[in-house]
Amino acid sequence: MTARSPRYLLDTNILLAYIRANQTARNVEATYGLTAGTSPADLPLISIVTEAETRALAIRLHWGAAKVAYLNQFLRRLETVPINSQALVDAYVQIEVYSLNIGRPLGSKNDLWIAATASVTSATLLTTDRDFDHLHPRFLTRDWIAP
Repeated sequence: MTARSPRYLLDTNILLAYIRANQTARNVEATYGLTAGTSPADLPLISIVTEAETRALAIRLHWGAAKVAYLNQFLRRLETVPINSQALVDAYVQIEVYSLNIGRPLGSKNDLWIAATASVTSATLLTTDRDFDHLHPRFLTRDWIAP
């Protein structure tokens, strides 16, 4: 029996790289093969926070209809994790308190929700952001991707 690949949770910056079809996305795809999965268990995860951040950015930056359509199509290929469980709330609280106690608060509350989602789902967080470094491996597993 072969070992199953880990589930991956995409930080907002990784989702944006895919939407922009830039070199970071090509590097991530070559390394992780995120779009090659055929079963629901292989779908990359995103927090609902990542979807909200990306949709807000699309409006703020006046993305055209084609780019928004591509975003919608790409989102259908991901599993979105809602914020509706006590486990997520508990993980958020633990991560925020830990981060504040060691003097390394996360850059945004959205990052706290994303970190909590990675922690609760046991998915490997893929990010170009160094804000999650102090949480690895205590609360989550993260792979840092050079932007």
